[in-house]
Amino acid sequence: MSGVILVTGATGFVGGHMLDRLADRAPVVAWSRPGGTAPDPSRHLDWHAVDLADREAVAAALDIAAPESIFHLAGAPSVDSSWQNVVPHLRVNALGTHNLLEAVRRRGARCRVLVVSSAQIYQTSDEAISEDAPLVPSNPYGLSKLAEDQLAMRVAMEDGLDIVVARPFNHIGPRQAPAFAVSSFARQIARIEAGLAPPEIRVGNLEPRRDLTDVRDVAEAYDLLMSRGESGRAYNVCSGRAWMMRDVLEELLHLSSKQIEVSVDPSRFRPNDLPILQGDATRIRTELRWTPRLRVEQTLRDTLDWWRQETSAGR
Repeated sequence: MSGVILVTGATGFVGGHMLDRLADRAPVVAWSRPGGTAPDPSRHLDWHAVDLADREAVAAALDIAAPESIFHLAGAPSVDSSWQNVVPHLRVNALGTHNLLEAVRRRGARCRVLVVSSAQIYQTSDEAISEDAPLVPSNPYGLSKLAEDQLAMRVAMEDGLDIVVARPFNHIGPRQAPAFAVSSFARQIARIEAGLAPPEIRVGNLEPRRDLTDVRDVAEAYDLLMSRGESGRAYNVCSGRAWMMRDVLEELLHLSSKQIEVSVDPSRFRPNDLPILQGDATRIRTELRWTPRLRVEQTLRDTLDWWRQETSAGR
């Protein structure tokens, strides 16, 4: 990619790691949500606050950026909060994506778009889920991402836009918000080690099994999908292995310098927690030759070390 690269959701978890990967490429335009997390001042990028739900604002900002490629990472990311915020999730994930793709279509210039959907759009299964599995989301977040996913597929097929769809499973790593389980575990351990909390970690349901991939490997997969993915095609981004959350917690506890008790907190349970969510990575592995490079054990170590640094810095 030699032209302008646009990254939406640039201040988000994956967005930040995507910017790391694109750091040596120029030029990069970064969009963030108005009133959201402030851009990192150390990143000397062309930052813009753009409300994706505002059709005219999106069209105007896109005309200014004139990108050749778009990593569309923006979106409401939480399954948990989607139960209380159904409309905001639909507004950002579905309407925001519609406005962006419509602006791309109306502009008429050559532009390739990676739209990031979610594995939460699939029907629950005890088996590894392929891209051909039924699309039956089990929560409002999944519903909003299904709308985003199908909007992207439709405009690729009917309007001829150059769009690739990524369907990531769970991804973890440094800089993830503590609202997510693995980051929550690591943050609590770091605070206990620093003497800021009693030696007790509070957790939700530890029985679910999740397909976990390091966020840095996810960024690499998105990069490959942008450069070599087939237009109008969806790709799972996953490891193909599901970890029980109890084992993830045990691995983190083994990395700690403290003896820590585990306390189950019913308030941390989701309204309907899927027992297993595991992906079939055959398509992306065979077509793009992508497999995760970082083992989950290393990701957990890196995540805990990052929270130790954040805690020592008073954050």
